[in-house]
Amino acid sequence: MVLLPSRQYRGKPDRNAWLTVHGSGWHDRAVSDARLLAAEAVESHVRAFFEGHSVEALVGDLGPGRRDAVPDLRVLVVGPGPRSGSWAYVTAGCWAAMEEDGRGFEFVVTAHVRDQRLIDLIAMIAYYHCEGHQLALEHSIPIGEPWVPGSVCDHLLISLPYLHGPGLEYCPLPSGHARILWALPVTAAEIEFRRREGHEALEQLFDEAEIIPTDPFRASVV
Repeated sequence: MVLLPSRQYRGKPDRNAWLTVHGSGWHDRAVSDARLLAAEAVESHVRAFFEGHSVEALVGDLGPGRRDAVPDLRVLVVGPGPRSGSWAYVTAGCWAAMEEDGRGFEFVVTAHVRDQRLIDLIAMIAYYHCEGHQLALEHSIPIGEPWVPGSVCDHLLISLPYLHGPGLEYCPLPSGHARILWALPVTAAEIEFRRREGHEALEQLFDEAEIIPTDPFRASVV
């Protein structure tokens, strides 16, 4: 199902507001011990999975009225390394804001470069999810613009993190577990095909075309 009106996405966070944090910077905010432990556990899980990669934790202001939706949000920026030659942008804080019965989600975007636009993009995915829309597997989001300039991909499809596998997807937490799902850039035509034919049929087309998901200039498969 399509969820995100483009006018909402265009209210981006201040690009100058994202700061690198070191160690347990969560203590300067009034969050519960449980939320603190959960957010830190997600970050620890990502760092352990991507051992040998650089991992930068960023915290910033999502903009007026938005910080309350994801009060503990960090964006983890993972550089290329032994597991992958691509960059990964991972949320830490969505589970803490939205968990039910110990279950919830975090999200990852994978790309060919480090780009501030992608930090903003993953942050807005987190905001949209935690603001009340509750993204889940097989949902889709119209971004309202190409995910990077010149790309034909202007939607995101919430999928299993095939590039990294279950080792990243399943994240144990002190009070439950999170699943880290992949926000895959796709085209409007691919989303329309999925509506008609189903999610598995679209994934089969991706496999047949042997798409490179991190290539921002890949052609649509339909």
